[in-house]
Amino acid sequence: MTHTPHSLRTEFPEYADKINELKENDSTFAKLFDRYDEVNHNIHRAETDIEPVSDDYMEAMREQRVALKDKLYAMMKAS
Repeated sequence: MTHTPHSLRTEFPEYADKINELKENDSTFAKLFDRYDEVNHNIHRAETDIEPVSDDYMEAMREQRVALKDKLYAMMKAS
């Protein structure tokens, strides 16, 4: 397993311009994007043992990240 953060721009490089546009013009997207970054940052810190967490909490954070990524991807595709 790698401990590389899963930034949205890395996950969807083909949508880099769309991400910037939506962050500037869609407050819902911007809030979800910020939440995704926060959860992703927390996962990275846990994976690298900077802030260890229980396995259950790690799984919950990963599930949250996937749900946020799915919502953000749907918004990028729809616009």
